[in-house]
Amino acid sequence: MLVRGRFAPSPSGRMHLGNIYAALVSWLSVRKKNGIWLLRIEDLDRQRCKKQYAELIMDDLHWLGLDWDEGPFFQSERDAIYLNAFQKLKEKNLLYECFCRRGDLLASSAPHEGERAVYSGKCRLLTDAQKKELMLTRSPAWRIKVPEEDISFCDGHYGLQVMNLKTDCGDFVLRRADGNFSYQLAVVVDDALMEVTEVVRGMDLISSTPQQIFLYGKLGYSCPEFFHIPLMVNGEGKRLCKRDSDCAMDVLRANFTPEEIIGKIMHYAGFIPEFEPLSALDAVKFFDWKALPRTNLGVKDNLYP
Repeated sequence: MLVRGRFAPSPSGRMHLGNIYAALVSWLSVRKKNGIWLLRIEDLDRQRCKKQYAELIMDDLHWLGLDWDEGPFFQSERDAIYLNAFQKLKEKNLLYECFCRRGDLLASSAPHEGERAVYSGKCRLLTDAQKKELMLTRSPAWRIKVPEEDISFCDGHYGLQVMNLKTDCGDFVLRRADGNFSYQLAVVVDDALMEVTEVVRGMDLISSTPQQIFLYGKLGYSCPEFFHIPLMVNGEGKRLCKRDSDCAMDVLRANFTPEEIIGKIMHYAGFIPEFEPLSALDAVKFFDWKALPRTNLGVKDNLYP
């Protein structure tokens, strides 16, 4: 079977070393298997995502030699596709209106570790009269009902994972109160319709996988294989983010060549024993999933030796 992988960044700021690391591992895994690599721009959140950041993402990938075979696809242009999937779930009586606001604001973004709370299901119990009254002052989000059911999957890097939909995930948002579709719905629909077979992403997103597997089943789609990877963390042990300016791509490009950046990532990730500059193509022969550790990669303190 032809392997189809993807990189799906959010254009809410300049990419940093952690983003490039995730892109590189995904790209190397696909290239090692002579597969197809897609680029998808996850710009569901119109307020935070900017076109100029999407352009910079593509320029940075080109500069690094991480070429893509299909795309770029923009989620902001695919609302009609998400609406079709949303209506199918609604017709199955799986959705309900939610007038709570907590958890709604981040629904268009990938919920990283520490940003997710299990919803109580409070609005499942609202009567028609209560909904009508609440409608006078606010528009509802829409959540999907999940059963008390264990979801298990074998992660390609971390092995067997088991989570309970009700206690670990809870009913989750599929459409925000402002009409934007959620990350969980969009990523499942896109990966299914783009025939993605391999999803490589940070370990902080592993908690999203049961929700997505549930959606794949309800929409009649086949699941891809999931590979979660350890995070790159700063000197305080926190996940690299766009606020870590020393690791932002504009700073990295001013101080290093593409080969130096790729060589550093390959060394930090355990693919090569000592640092050496490598092109993306040269790095393919060193890639091996077994060499990648399961613990986070601390890199910021020694990024500039």
